Amino acid sequence: MTRPRGATISSFPSLSTFSIVAYDPVGPEWGVAVQSRFLAVGAIVPWARFGAGAVATQARGNVSFGPQGLSLMSQGFSAEEALAQLLAADEGRESRQVGMVDAQGTPTCFTGAACHPWAGSLDGEHYSVQGNLLHSGATLEAMAQAFEEGAGELADRLVASLAAGQRAGGDRRGQQAAALLVVRAQGSYGQDDDRYVDLRVDDALQPIDRLQALLELHRLLYVPPKPEEWVAVEGKLASDLQRALRQAEQYTGPVTGDYDRSTRKALAALMAAENLAERFRENEGLIDRRVVEMLLQRYG
Repeated sequence: MTRPRGATISSFPSLSTFSIVAYDPVGPEWGVAVQSRFLAVGAIVPWARFGAGAVATQARGNVSFGPQGLSLMSQGFSAEEALAQLLAADEGRESRQVGMVDAQGTPTCFTGAACHPWAGSLDGEHYSVQGNLLHSGATLEAMAQAFEEGAGELADRLVASLAAGQRAGGDRRGQQAAALLVVRAQGSYGQDDDRYVDLRVDDALQPIDRLQALLELHRLLYVPPKPEEWVAVEGKLASDLQRALRQAEQYTGPVTGDYDRSTRKALAALMAAENLAERFRENEGLIDRRVVEMLLQRYG
């Protein structure tokens, strides 16, 4: 992990934020996570394409750097080579901040001299963190450490990195919006596209916390349960669900603890209404334990 490279020029940028671009060779996956005191930051900063790389364009962000950078890296240019081409053609380069990671996971970053302090970047194996108008470089150091020590999928490590950066100071103006973008082969709904996670919190008091909650909900709705996550609807669990079904106005029968026909139909109706039908095996009487926790919290 290298040390932060700082820029201390006083020009005030319009999009001050902190972000991370990263690659996970296990997937493989490429991703970006960002937080800013800027409305709908996810509409501007994060870009990623499976097999090409990921880009974060910020400060006075040149949005064209996203698609153009990905196009160059998809042609075989390294992140450093692609970034050099983008900057060479941009007269406003000194007000830009860009982080990139290429198809091989090699990172690079640029912080223009006109980015408002504290501004700079820090990179390590398969990632780069960058920010401007930060309290200090401690934000980036915390982000890097959290990413390197994080567990789980790339999406989990990216959000953990944002949270660590916020705890270390974050954007000097506060919080407003956050976003997470991760691509993997056929990662989308229906496996028709590579966009695995694409979540945005456009305006919130604690956008990173909300982004974490959305990631958990995304996993609940779109990631198939593991074999050990299925539990049988019987005994106390069946009784608890019957009470929850009553609260949800799906069931009017007695609390018996039996998985009978009326309980089965009521549970199937609620699961369909909650878009959770794939996490319930009606004929087998099996349900995802994470769904049980959610239903009992909501209706219990």
